[in-house]
Amino acid sequence: MALKDKFVVRLTAAQQGELEQLAATGKRPAATITRARILLKADTEGDGWADDRIAEALDISAAAVARVRKEFVQQGLEAAVQRKRPTGRQYRKLDGAQEARLAALACSPPPEGQARWTMKLLADQLVQLEVVEAIDPATVCRTLKKTRSSRG
Repeated sequence: MALKDKFVVRLTAAQQGELEQLAATGKRPAATITRARILLKADTEGDGWADDRIAEALDISAAAVARVRKEFVQQGLEAAVQRKRPTGRQYRKLDGAQEARLAALACSPPPEGQARWTMKLLADQLVQLEVVEAIDPATVCRTLKKTRSSRG
């Protein structure tokens, strides 16, 4: 990382004490302790280690050290030390009634001119029957696999 892009970590005495306590107690997730140790070593009020030296000492990548520095400067101590929770919960595409309709459809005879149901045919039929507005054939496949139903 170039010098102009580097984020300078300056800890107050209170922040330094909090991080030392965090790093000293082993009752935290390893990632939290590692992030605390990164910030302690990167503090310019003390030695102010370089990213490569910190990475080597803590057996992590230099990019991880740079990310922690950046988070500290831009978002503060809490954001830099605590792991971010995943965003964007994956909601179910079909509810129970819609899954039942899909299973019934998959067990029914295939359309005229078809030897068997395909995932694309099932998805198109669900849209045609107005069970859902739109659905991907991969979602149909996952749902049928999960429900342990036979596709006929």
